[in-house]
Amino acid sequence: MPKHYRLPGKKKEGNAAKYITRSQAVKYLQVSLSVFRKLCILKGIFPREPKKKVKGNHHTYYHVKDILFLKHEPMLETLRDIRAYEKKVKKAGTKKNWDLVERLNKQKPTYSLDRLVKERYPTFIDALRDLDDCLSMVHLFAALPAVERERIQVGQIHKCRRLSHEWQAYISRTHKLRKTFLSVKGIYYQVEVQGQTITWLTPHALQQVLPTDVDYNIMLTFLEFYETLLGFVNFKLYQSINMKYPPIIDSRLEDLAADLYALSRYFDANARASVVESIDVSSSEESELKLARLQHHLPTNELGALMNLVEDVGEKDEDDAETKECRNFFKDMKFFLSREVPRESLLFVIPAFGGVVSWEGEGAPFPESDQSITHQIVDRPTQSRKFLSREYVQPQWIYDCVNFRVILPTDEYLVGRVPPPHLSPFVDNEAEGHVPEYAEAIKRLQAAARKEVLPLPGAGEEDLGDPQNLLGIIDRAEEIEAAEKKRKMAILQKQYLDEQKLKLEGCNYYDRQNVSKQKDAEGLDADADADADADVEGTDADADVEGTDADEVPPPDLRQIAEDADNMSKVLISRKKRKLLEAMEIGNERKRAHVKLLKERKKKIDEAEKSR
Repeated sequence: MPKHYRLPGKKKEGNAAKYITRSQAVKYLQVSLSVFRKLCILKGIFPREPKKKVKGNHHTYYHVKDILFLKHEPMLETLRDIRAYEKKVKKAGTKKNWDLVERLNKQKPTYSLDRLVKERYPTFIDALRDLDDCLSMVHLFAALPAVERERIQVGQIHKCRRLSHEWQAYISRTHKLRKTFLSVKGIYYQVEVQGQTITWLTPHALQQVLPTDVDYNIMLTFLEFYETLLGFVNFKLYQSINMKYPPIIDSRLEDLAADLYALSRYFDANARASVVESIDVSSSEESELKLARLQHHLPTNELGALMNLVEDVGEKDEDDAETKECRNFFKDMKFFLSREVPRESLLFVIPAFGGVVSWEGEGAPFPESDQSITHQIVDRPTQSRKFLSREYVQPQWIYDCVNFRVILPTDEYLVGRVPPPHLSPFVDNEAEGHVPEYAEAIKRLQAAARKEVLPLPGAGEEDLGDPQNLLGIIDRAEEIEAAEKKRKMAILQKQYLDEQKLKLEGCNYYDRQNVSKQKDAEGLDADADADADADVEGTDADADVEGTDADEVPPPDLRQIAEDADNMSKVLISRKKRKLLEAMEIGNERKRAHVKLLKERKKKIDEAEKSR
C-alpha cells in the first residue's frame, strides 16, 4: 500500500470540504446563534452560495476559511465573557443579592471596534467606498423614536444625530453635494468626496412608525459598527480641512434643534482663528526677514514671496471646476425658510451651494423682516404677508435648481401653483427612451445659460448639420457645404443598407450590380433586333417579356430573414448566455411598454386640456 494512500470516503473533497453549514459553524465555534450573527456582522463575513449544496438547499452555507478566521478572533473570547457575565448578573438577581449585582455592574466586560474598522478598511478610500449603507442606517436611526422594548436607547439616537450633522456640516462647508431628489421613501443625496461617489437616503422629518416584522437586534448590530466607522471618517475629513474633531457647538443652538447652523458657526470661528494665526505668523516672519535683510542683504523680493505663501491660507485652489461652480451657485442670494418647509434638508442644501439661509424661530441669524432677503421658501396655499423685495417660491424650486445647475424661472414655482414634475437626476432619459417635456425645457435653459446652439424642437442631435435646423445665422458657403455633406452621407447610408439586405439574401452587392448591367445590355440587344424585324420578333419579344415577368422571384421577407438569423445566432451560444440574452430582451420590452404607456398618458392629458 502506498505511503499517502487514503481510503475512499475518509477525506472530503470539493464543495463538501470548502463550505460548512451555519449549524455546523455554530457548533464548531461553541457560541449561540445570536453571538454568531453578531460576530459575522462585525467581521464582515456573509453567507456563500456554492454551486452544489451538499447538505441541501434549505441550509445556509459559509466558507470554511471564514469560520477559521472567526475562530482566531480575539473578540470571540470577549463575547463569551459577556455571556458568562450576564448569567452571573441574572443568577445574583434571582437570589436577590443586590450588592453582588451592583458590584458586577461596575465590572462589565467591554470591547472596542476600532481594530475591526482598521482591519476591514486598510485605506481611507476603502472606507469611503463602503459608506452608502452606513450613512443610510445612521440617518434612519437619527429619525427614529427611542423604544425600550426594541432596545433602541436615547443615547444611540442622539449619537446618530450628532454623527449625521457632523457629516452634513462637512459636506456643506466643502461644497461636495452634487444631486438630491425628493421621493416617497425620503430624500436622496449624492456627494463626491475625494473622487468617490456616495449616495444615501434620509427619511422625511415625520413621526416614524416602527414595523413589527423587523429584527431590530440585527439592525442595532450593524448600527454599532457603522457608528464607529462614521466617527473615523468624520475625524479624517475634519483633519483634512484643519478642523478639530469632535467639534464644540453652542448648547443653546443644539437645544433649539439648530445643529447644522451651530456647526457652521464652529467652522467660521475656526476659519477666523486660523487666519489670525497666519497673520501673526506672517508678521513675525516679516520682522525676522527684515533683520536678515539688514544683516545678510537678502534680495528684496524674498519678503514678498514668503508673504504670498502665507496670505489667504483659508483659500485653496485645489478644488475642481464642479466644486467651484457649486460654491458660487447661490452666491449673493439670501433665503428665508417658513416654518412648514423641511428645515433640516434646506439648511443642508442651500449653504452647500453658496447661499445664506435663515428660518422662522429662535436662534436664526437674521429675521424675516430683513430687506436683503431675495427668496422666501413657502409651502402653503397662500401667503398673506408679502415683501415686494423678494420672491416667494416652493421648496421644489431649490432642489430643481441644484440638480440641473441653472437658476430656473420662478413663475412655475410661485405660491399656490401646481409645480412642474420633480425630475430625478439619477435617471438617464436618453437611455430610458423617453425624455419628459419639462426635461427638454430645462435643457434649453441650460444651453441658453452656457450660450450654446441647440436644434429646433422636433429635431434631433443628428440634424445639427442641417442649416435649416440651426439657431443662428450661417454663411451661404457653409450652408452649401453642409447640405452637400448630408447628401453624400445619405447616399452612402442607402448603399450600405442595400448591401446588408442583399447579404441576407445570399448575394453580393457588386455581383447584383453586374447582373443588372448584363440584363440592361441584353435588353438593348433585344431592342435592336426588334427594330430590325418588328413584325416577326415583336411577338417573341412580348413572349420573352411575359416569360421574364412570370419567372421573376417575389421579393424575400426581410423581417423573416432577420428573425431566422437571430434564431441561428441564439442556437450557437451557450444556454447561460442565451438565458441572459432573453432576460435582457424582456427588460427592453418592458422598458418600451413603459415608454408607450407614458406617451399614451401624455396624449390623453393633452386631449383633456384641449377639450376644456
